[in-house]
Amino acid sequence: MYVCICKQITDSQIHEAIGRGARKLEDLSRELGVATGCGQCACYATEILGEAPAASGAMHCVRKSVHPDAA
Repeated sequence: MYVCICKQITDSQIHEAIGRGARKLEDLSRELGVATGCGQCACYATEILGEAPAASGAMHCVRKSVHPDAA
């Protein structure tokens, strides 16, 4: 399933990145480009990170609203 439409990134690609050592959203951004476009995928990508067995700590996600007229 696509997680990031802007960069065509799937949940499978995120899981593969986690397998290679990604532990934070910043890791996914650097490796795959997650959350570097509109940012709508950041929340779901963070949720996927929280599901990874090697991920630790509580994840809290605040969904960002993007409005086309916002500056």
